[in-house]
Amino acid sequence: MVTKDNIKNKSTDHKVILRNLTQEDYDTLVSSMHEAYSGIDADVWQKREIKRLLKLFPEGQICIEIDGEVVAVALSLIVNYSKFGDNHTYNQITGNETFNTHDPEGDVLYGIDIFVRPDYQGMRLGRRMYDARKELCEKLNLKSIIAGGRIPGYQEYTDNLTPKQYIEKVKMKEIYDPILTFQLSNDFHVKKILKNYLPADKESRTYATLLEWNNIYYEEKEKLIGGRQAVVRVGLAQWQMRSVFSFEALLEQVEFFVDSVSSYQSDFLLLPEYFNAPLMAEFNHLSEAEALRGLAEYTEPLREKFSEFAISYNINIIMGSLPICEQDKLYNVSYLCRRDGTWESQYKIHPTPDEVASFGMRGGNTLKAFDTDAGKIGILICYDIEFPELSRILAEQGMDILFVPFLTDTQTGFNRVRICSQARAIENECYVVIAGSVGNLPRVKNMRIQFAQSAVFSPSDFAFPSNAVVAETTPNTEMTLLADVDLDLLKELHNMGSVRNLKDRRKDLYSLKWKKATQKPQ
Repeated sequence: MVTKDNIKNKSTDHKVILRNLTQEDYDTLVSSMHEAYSGIDADVWQKREIKRLLKLFPEGQICIEIDGEVVAVALSLIVNYSKFGDNHTYNQITGNETFNTHDPEGDVLYGIDIFVRPDYQGMRLGRRMYDARKELCEKLNLKSIIAGGRIPGYQEYTDNLTPKQYIEKVKMKEIYDPILTFQLSNDFHVKKILKNYLPADKESRTYATLLEWNNIYYEEKEKLIGGRQAVVRVGLAQWQMRSVFSFEALLEQVEFFVDSVSSYQSDFLLLPEYFNAPLMAEFNHLSEAEALRGLAEYTEPLREKFSEFAISYNINIIMGSLPICEQDKLYNVSYLCRRDGTWESQYKIHPTPDEVASFGMRGGNTLKAFDTDAGKIGILICYDIEFPELSRILAEQGMDILFVPFLTDTQTGFNRVRICSQARAIENECYVVIAGSVGNLPRVKNMRIQFAQSAVFSPSDFAFPSNAVVAETTPNTEMTLLADVDLDLLKELHNMGSVRNLKDRRKDLYSLKWKKATQKPQ
């Protein structure tokens, strides 16, 4: 139910109350309707109709009372929108004003009327009622608010403009329409132009706009167990490179971090790029390229073990990255091991010049955002974060969190990863989690020194930390990091942020397209 909102208007000394309509309001409602409908050849609502609306859906009938008089009203129904689609009339949506189309199990709040008495216009009463409708839509978990909107200003332009041209000029603020301009300013968008939606509306020449406001908080029917969570806990290991003398010793170190992070009910654990490099000591007598190919022999056993850890510790694990040989070609790959036992892979698209020169590394050619039980994620390995096209493609696939395992030996290399990661968080309105290694490996060629400060980055807006850093580690110190990120804040940012990088792209001027269609790295 709409809560009472008592506000004292100092300039006119009026008492303004926002509340739900009642049957007792009808007598004062009639005079307001006559004044508001003066430009439309339409009958006012009858008492029996208001009574039926209040019986069917009392929460959806909102009014504003000023000094004891009802001067503004918003009426609505809940409908199963798939039964009507975008091509419908007002009579169809209201069941010829019987309201038998109201469906408490429907998915859309449909606005069937809204008006403000002319002598009370200019007090922003319409905005209050729209805000109340939006609040109701969110509380009832409905997909959207839809309404057919009049365009009374169109009568002045019928000889020169089509309805489409008129609407476009209103959008661009070249023409003011008393109704459409107001609706657009309240975050509604035009889905379609309707003809004969309201035949009695001569001012609009019987045209109407089909308007929609999307509820960004809408959730499909909520699961009691395993449903989508708004707040996600991410964990990472800032990994100490140290000499190990067996595969089992490396696994013992890995399991320590898995156990530690999962004990804090973390949804994710991210490890650094080439975290298994200590095992290369076994191949130190070989060339750098041959040693990395030797390390690749451990990749499949590690993936199998990590899948076991993901299930037994109930945590989704991003396995940093590891070398893999396929058809005698060397790649750098990261694995997502989900806690449900499934797994997927993401190949590094851009090997660094040093990886190519020292190891003969090749780049993958597929990119995908992965569904998990804690949001949609992307994985970009180290150097890939420095190519903004990749993260934008993942953002277009609905990515919430981007995980970046990295390995850098100098502060300049690290800064490239860090600064680009922060830029990607802002550009793509997502969280970015980076994890690197620290310490030294004196017995392993090309992996001797490391520099890292792992972190969790956010977009930059009022709902997020002022420096856009959710959390970060102490530089060059082995440790874990845990942080909570709110995915609902991303939804708000996409739709209502101070700036909207994803929405405001000029798609009429440029586009981004993934060309490669093959499924295997080349």
